[in-house]
Amino acid sequence: MMEKRVAIIGAGISGLLACKHAASNGYDPIVFEAQDKVGGLWNQTNETTRLQNVKETFQFSDFAWPTSVEDVFPHNKQLLEYLQSYADKFELLRYIRFNSEVVSIDYVGVSDDEMLTWDLWGGGGGAFGSSAASNGGGRWILKVFDTQNQTIKEYEAEFVVVCIGRFSGLANIPEFPPESGPEIFSGKVLHSMEYSAMDNASAAELIKGKKVAIIGSGKSAIDIAFECANANVIQRTTHWMYTPSIAYLGFNRFSELMVHKPGEGLFSSMLATSLSPLRWAVSKMIESYLKYKLPLKKYDMIPKQSFFQEASSCQILFLPEKFYDKVEDKSIILKKSNKFISFCKEGLIIDGDENNPVKVDIVIFATGYKGEEKLKNLFSSPTFQTYIEGSPSSTIPLYRQIVHPRIPQLAIIGYSESLANLYTFEMRCKWLSFFLDGAFNLPSIKEMEKDIQEWDKYMKKYSGNGKFRRACIGGVHIYYNDQLCRDIGCNPRRKKGCFAELFQPYGPADYVGLAPGQV
Repeated sequence: MMEKRVAIIGAGISGLLACKHAASNGYDPIVFEAQDKVGGLWNQTNETTRLQNVKETFQFSDFAWPTSVEDVFPHNKQLLEYLQSYADKFELLRYIRFNSEVVSIDYVGVSDDEMLTWDLWGGGGGAFGSSAASNGGGRWILKVFDTQNQTIKEYEAEFVVVCIGRFSGLANIPEFPPESGPEIFSGKVLHSMEYSAMDNASAAELIKGKKVAIIGSGKSAIDIAFECANANVIQRTTHWMYTPSIAYLGFNRFSELMVHKPGEGLFSSMLATSLSPLRWAVSKMIESYLKYKLPLKKYDMIPKQSFFQEASSCQILFLPEKFYDKVEDKSIILKKSNKFISFCKEGLIIDGDENNPVKVDIVIFATGYKGEEKLKNLFSSPTFQTYIEGSPSSTIPLYRQIVHPRIPQLAIIGYSESLANLYTFEMRCKWLSFFLDGAFNLPSIKEMEKDIQEWDKYMKKYSGNGKFRRACIGGVHIYYNDQLCRDIGCNPRRKKGCFAELFQPYGPADYVGLAPGQV
């Protein structure tokens, strides 16, 4: 029998994890990475960027941070060194083809009409489809662009793992009416992606002695502003920024008892309803603490959404040390735009106030990426493009946030977010490795689609600012891991004793050595 070929797109965090677990199962994966090194998005972050998590919640379960890293929130260079060490430790580099950009993937061997007749994923519910499919089953054709030789080559694989993430690639730049966009501005305009791709010296030279405006309210906007000597941060939506003292909050099972969960039973539903006042009180307590610790009211930076809603949609940010010191000395000026922003020759006009333009030399859009479009464009098939895009009024339709019920022999790791992405990506790759090994099959397509609808309801109910398409599992990550454990066939209760199970934080170390039948 021919050996099954597994192709992995991307060598960032999720790609390295997928490669390690596929290789551990005896596969000989091939990893395509567009850059010339591992790390993915973290190769394009700002000099001052640090993890959003304490390092104990952002580490591999079988490879701890070195003792030489003493920072609670390691910076980007430390993380890149850690990822490189992980790749070296498990000898992953031999599987990776650098400077290899996957431009498209196409599923062949099975017609669209035949796939519509399937009741089970891939025709049989297993990872590699059904042998009953026409022509011996389907396979993927990957077109790969060699960025050095400028050539395109095709590869075949029986299974594809997409690990391209959503915070890179296609920049999201707002559209402006005629005569009010960047074209009338006399200064320089760029996206945070371009700024972050610069080396430190080039970035420093760009902003040296310049007045900079950063449009955006996410982590990249805060980091870029922190690097500038004279910056205006213009935000339409403000977010809660937390401090190290509350970094572990919400990482225990008790906090999830206060939340209605997808597909929950009657008792769980009644308990969540009865505890909802406590959930509200905890959220208000955190907000009061942050308003006490930080001058949010003074600078009109109190978010409209609750802390709980923002955490449930992965929108909370770690505050850089001494950030508000720079706000106090006016090297960073925070501004809110309630309606719209437009350009003028001198800079920016906020909310139509033409008499008081924000005069700047450089405008940086820290407005995120078109992650959905990037994922959609990867597929050659219009049918699969429609499937993966889903509806604008619902989340991206992925079962277990990993597989689409109607796209066979393919997994997506790293699209759905959590409050500790490495930890979540590793759990998904462990689940995927057992699935590839035949430890379990998927339920019927209809059952998976029903489960997706339950998760869609959850995300719409709790997500702040209408950001349900981010597919954040942050508010119920333990419950989510429970589902993965049950699929694998191991005990989801990982602590010793009831008190520990309810109140101790869950993290990567709790899921070491997962195996079917494990008690």
